[in-house]
Amino acid sequence: MAKRSGPARRRDDESLLTRAVDSVFTFIRFAEFEILFVLFFVVAFIIFKDLTSRPEYNQILVKKPGGPDWWLS
Repeated sequence: MAKRSGPARRRDDESLLTRAVDSVFTFIRFAEFEILFVLFFVVAFIIFKDLTSRPEYNQILVKKPGGPDWWLS
């Protein structure tokens, strides 16, 4: 039986930690768009939540009680 050569042979000589790290980087390269897509929405949510938690900015989104009704005039 012939010996394997190339990447298959190299994988046998590498440690378990090296193979695990390589598989993580392979997954990241494979799912790069999805990771960036989710990260964009997480960052946007954190920024929006931070803005709406401040009272001075929250008045933009919430109608003031007893104030003028901008939408009906």
